[in-house]
Amino acid sequence: MRPPTTGAHRAMTDELFRWDSQSTTSAASATGQRYIHHAARGSTVHLFVRESKVHDGNLGAPAYLYAGPMTYREHTGDRPMRIIWELAHPLPADIYTTARAIAA
Repeated sequence: MRPPTTGAHRAMTDELFRWDSQSTTSAASATGQRYIHHAARGSTVHLFVRESKVHDGNLGAPAYLYAGPMTYREHTGDRPMRIIWELAHPLPADIYTTARAIAA
């Protein structure tokens, strides 16, 4: 499972990533529960990041970089949920610097 790419997101540290769910997702909803209990339900969440959504001429938008699996750690808020994910492996320094600045 991979969280949808909508919502605000950024690296908090090289091992923690903040992601906001869609504005209609509550913690009690089926989708919210799927995020919170993914590991217990046998599901894995994977992080993909890219520097920008902006197209570069004929080249299109930059490609995504696979950053590896991550696990639900906690959340705040509701509609949207602001979820903190813990990455299985630290982001490389150059990717962390870019991902820290990202806000979709």
